[in-house]
Formats: sequence, structure tokens, C-alpha cells
Amino acid sequence: MIVLAVTWIANAGREAEAARLFQELAVESRKEPGCLLFTPHQHKTEPAKFLVYEQFEDEVALEAHRAAPHFQTYVKGELIKVAVRGDGNMYSQI
Repeated sequence: MIVLAVTWIANAGREAEAARLFQELAVESRKEPGCLLFTPHQHKTEPAKFLVYEQFEDEVALEAHRAAPHFQTYVKGELIKVAVRGDGNMYSQI
């Protein structure tokens, strides 16, 4: 299993839009055959901060996710207009 933890910071005044986009991305990502979990989180006291926690069966599923039309639309298109991607860390299950 491959795990990703990715942080994002919404641009000032764009927090609600970023949250909506992450929710829409999650709905589509969860439909992917190799996606085990895709959960966006918004910081409780700093609403501009987001954490996206993702689990995929393997590298093939992760690459399929990155190539999916909804990933291209949301991550490569819409989200970068309203937020900045921060740290992204990849883990393997032990």
C-alpha cells in the first residue's frame, strides 16, 4: 500500500472554494479501483491549511490516479488557482 500526506495552503479569501474543490476531488478519487482512501482535512483553527490523506493499493494505482481526468481538472487546473501545494510525503505500510 502507498500512502500520501499532502499539505496545501489556500490563498487568502479562497478557503471555502479550496474546501469545495477538495471535496469534489475526493468524490471522484474514491471511485478509482486502486484508491483505498482519499480524505481531505481542513485545519480546525487555521482554515487556510489543508491536509489530504490518500491510500492506494500500489504504485500502479497511484499513477492511474495522477493520470485520471479528475486529477488533471482539480489538482493541475482548479486547485492551483486557489491554493499552494506544500509538503507531500509518501509512505509504505509496514
